[in-house]
Amino acid sequence: MKLTTRVFGEVEIEESKIITFPNGIIGFPEFTRFTLMHDEDQGANTIKWLQSVDEPNFAMPVMDPLIVCPDYKPIIDKTEVESIGNLDEEEMLVLVTVTVPHDLKLMTVNLKGPFIINTKDMKASQTIIDNDEYPVKFPIYDILQKNKEANG
Repeated sequence: MKLTTRVFGEVEIEESKIITFPNGIIGFPEFTRFTLMHDEDQGANTIKWLQSVDEPNFAMPVMDPLIVCPDYKPIIDKTEVESIGNLDEEEMLVLVTVTVPHDLKLMTVNLKGPFIINTKDMKASQTIIDNDEYPVKFPIYDILQKNKEANG
C-alpha cells in the first residue's frame, strides 16, 4: 500500500505493518489505523513516528519510555485494553508521545498516556495511567544527552 506522508514523503507499507486502534487515540478517535516509521539513518532505537494511515498529514513522534525512564512500569487498567486482545509481555510494545518544542532542551515525553500495542494481533490502545508517579510532561533532553555521551 502506498502512503504519502508529511514526514517521510511517499512510502510503501505492508498491510501486516498496520496497527489498528479500535477506539482511536485520545483527541483523534476518528484515526484508527497507524504504522510505525523511523528514519533509517537514525536507527530504530530513537524517536519513531506513529503515522496515521487514515490521515497522511498526521504523525506523532513516539519512543520507548524505557530509554528515558528505565523503571517505567505503569499499572494498566485491564478493562481499558481488553479490546486489543490478550496481552503477553513478549508480544507487547509500550510507546509514549514525544513533545519537541523549538527549544530542544524543553523536550518531554508523556508518561501518563502510553500506547499499548499488541504486536501479535497488531491492535493497540492509548490508556491513561491513574497514578501521579508518571507526569504528562517528563523532561528528557538531559537524559538523552547523557545516553548519547555514554554510547559515544
